[in-house]
Amino acid sequence: MSKLSIPVLYEDAEYIVINKPAGLVVHADGRTTEPTVVDWILDVHPEMKEVGEPLVVRPGQENELTIYRPGIVHRIDRDTSGVLVIAKTQSAFEFLKDQFQDREVEKTYNTFVFTEVPEDEGMVDRPIGRNKKDFRLWSAQRGARGEMRDAVTHYKVLKRGNGFSFIEAKPRTGRTHQIRVHFKAVNFPIVADPLYAPKREKALGFDRLALHARAISFKNREGKTITVEAPLPEDFQKALKMLD
Repeated sequence: MSKLSIPVLYEDAEYIVINKPAGLVVHADGRTTEPTVVDWILDVHPEMKEVGEPLVVRPGQENELTIYRPGIVHRIDRDTSGVLVIAKTQSAFEFLKDQFQDREVEKTYNTFVFTEVPEDEGMVDRPIGRNKKDFRLWSAQRGARGEMRDAVTHYKVLKRGNGFSFIEAKPRTGRTHQIRVHFKAVNFPIVADPLYAPKREKALGFDRLALHARAISFKNREGKTITVEAPLPEDFQKALKMLD
């Protein structure tokens, strides 16, 4: 039985929206046995076991692995906190999956970045591919390899101070690490990002990636728009005061 306690921000007959804590992975990766959001789902809603579709890792290889992800339509990184939508039924899963594929789901993030960004708002429109040196990383800069996939992030500066900016970011595409990769590409990497700003000292009191999934908007099958917000976590609130 899972001993995790995860705040539920919204729930109806078809969807649950949780406030995922930083440091918690959404589903297993086949390499570790740490607790996951999926463990929590199966604990509180065991009837959801068959909802969704499995993820096949290393297909066709001797070490092929099937990972079950009940109700999981999208994910956020381990060290990112905030809103995550989980489908409770197969029909709700398919409906939400289509919205993600059609880019009809609106996601809003908050983050702290290095440098006081001069423009009040802007857009990063740079395709993303694999980093040519490190398979764990993605890149929106010259020299990226493999398929380059379109990626667009809109952003707005909410506060500046002491060499940092507090930003609202809205990715219009859903590429892996998109916000982290885009902000690095335009030279204001995210605070405490171990992958994309490894040589920068952690700042503003963060000991984890300074990225929070603040809000999400999607439609239910009746066509009603559901918008859910996750309050700023304590480390974000403390960091905001340091920009004064």
